[in-house]
Amino acid sequence: MADVYVAVGANIEPESSIPAAFERLAGRVRIRATSTFYRTAPVGRTDQPPFLNGVWQLDTEVAPRPLKFEILRGIESELGRRRSKDRNAPRIIDLDIVLYDRMVIDEPGLRLPDPDIRERAFVAVPLLELAPGLALPDTGEPLADLPVVRNTDLETAVELTRILKERLNG
Repeated sequence: MADVYVAVGANIEPESSIPAAFERLAGRVRIRATSTFYRTAPVGRTDQPPFLNGVWQLDTEVAPRPLKFEILRGIESELGRRRSKDRNAPRIIDLDIVLYDRMVIDEPGLRLPDPDIRERAFVAVPLLELAPGLALPDTGEPLADLPVVRNTDLETAVELTRILKERLNG
């Protein structure tokens, strides 16, 4: 079984789309843990609602590429996500592998570890919550030492976090 971390985000009906994605994913892989979710400002385009973001920890035997392009993208499509050239467009759901075991991959459409870990507090902080002793596989940097994890401006999405943790334990 691979230890996998998936970043989750949405800003179109996130209170319903994120739990729906959780249920669909839980039917295909084992979700071991869910982080706290945070309300965050949109990146790149401020003319849209805030996002809710967090991270899920999975166990799976599915390889990285089929996990991303068949399972995660399949769930996005099921929930109505339509990708466009605008990488910062509003979205009903966004599911991205950020770590897959200790793998380092740099291929078209798949980079692991995901560079967003080093750049986005809404990825790094929830990841640190789930894996406080983690060192990034490409550089050996401890996740806790990354400057981005010192961001204390994240607003907790209390109700969504409660719902997801109840579903995980229930």
